[in-house]
Amino acid sequence: MRWSVPVRARLTALYFVVLAASFAGFFWISDIGFQRSIETTVNEASLGNLQSVQRVLVKSVPGGSQKVRDELEDLRDLWANGALFEVLDAKGQCIFRSAKFGNASPKLPKDVGTSVFFLTTNLNLLQYRIALQRVQAAGQTWEIHAAVPTEPFDQALDHFRLIEQEALPLVVLLASLLGYWLSGRSLAPVSRIIATAERIGVQNLSRRLEVPKARDELRRLTETLNAMLDRIEASFKRITQFTADASHDLRTPVTIIRSTAEITLRRTRSEEEYREALATVLETSVETSELLENLLTLARADAGAVGMEMHPLELGAHVRKAQQRALALSADKPLDVAAVMPAEPIWVRADAIAIDRLLLILLDNAVKYTPAGGRCEIALQQDGAQAKITVRDTGIGIAEKDLEAIFDRFYRADRARTRDIRGAGLGLAIARWIAEMHGGTIAAESRVGAGSTFEVNLPLPSAGTATA
Repeated sequence: MRWSVPVRARLTALYFVVLAASFAGFFWISDIGFQRSIETTVNEASLGNLQSVQRVLVKSVPGGSQKVRDELEDLRDLWANGALFEVLDAKGQCIFRSAKFGNASPKLPKDVGTSVFFLTTNLNLLQYRIALQRVQAAGQTWEIHAAVPTEPFDQALDHFRLIEQEALPLVVLLASLLGYWLSGRSLAPVSRIIATAERIGVQNLSRRLEVPKARDELRRLTETLNAMLDRIEASFKRITQFTADASHDLRTPVTIIRSTAEITLRRTRSEEEYREALATVLETSVETSELLENLLTLARADAGAVGMEMHPLELGAHVRKAQQRALALSADKPLDVAAVMPAEPIWVRADAIAIDRLLLILLDNAVKYTPAGGRCEIALQQDGAQAKITVRDTGIGIAEKDLEAIFDRFYRADRARTRDIRGAGLGLAIARWIAEMHGGTIAAESRVGAGSTFEVNLPLPSAGTATA
């Protein structure tokens, strides 16, 4: 079983580890720096004392051995800081040694020349740093050992380390508590977002998350979530409207079929009456099948489950095919259905079945809404990098207020004027979807009583791909 650790606790733990490591590294580096600083200081002090003894030797050697001893004793009395020294002659015999120097320190090897050496040792139970060097004074060789006590520095280093041991845990603990508090304040907007999101449901999809004032990542997250909620709300409204409209449009044919059957079966009727009733049922069933097919197409389109098989397509053949179908649709009323074709073939990459359906939808509407004696025309031409298909009619036209909505699902303009023309208002929605799937556009222009014009623009393929 995996433990669920809150983000706030994980952030605090990470902050604690990083902070502890940082402070430990800082104190470790400081300790090393402190030691090196102490070593440099005592080396410089012992070397300075050694050089002082050397100057005394240079000054007093011409006066004899006693003069040397007297001068060195005077120098010893002047140093009240605990500094010690001893002087050896060329034979290694001790000429002068401070009383507290204790045992003689190691002598320098003969082959070191005049280089300065440093060593650390204990003298009378105290630790000293000793500088050793051979020097020349009045033509004679002398070996000087100058010692400086390191105890004060060692005590300061020990005190610093004690502070480290006591302060490090306390500082890390206090800083971690501060980090825990700060992470709580930083994550408070997230808690509010979660609380608000949990209260948003189907009944209140219009509710939105509170946008923080600070322009940071949380503000961007909140705005993104609100934009997502806008899309969800819009989709939900479309689904709700789609379901309501589909239910309404399906209820009507089902009612017609049921009522026709019930009325017909109430008593014995003639063969002609039965045929008439069955014809009504068949016609209504065909219309219902078309409606269900359109609904299924749009549902698949919304789910992204409809794929287009794009192949090189010569539009002229499909335009002529659509014209022939329109002539068949207008067989029951005299209409002039014409096709205007270009001199050269126009190729596009398209799905043949989808293009046929798009053209049939537009011509079917033109035939439906054009009275007898009118004209329907489909024209194909190349317009720059696009193929333009125009469907015109001299029908009843569409009011300007309806033009923006005619491509919406289940929308039918002015039902009072078109009550004798059946339809679910899905054709133009499917036509727009087909055009957009091909990277094209569809638009409409119309005037009431003067007919309508629908224009479809499809992109032409780049050079060399039209017949690929």
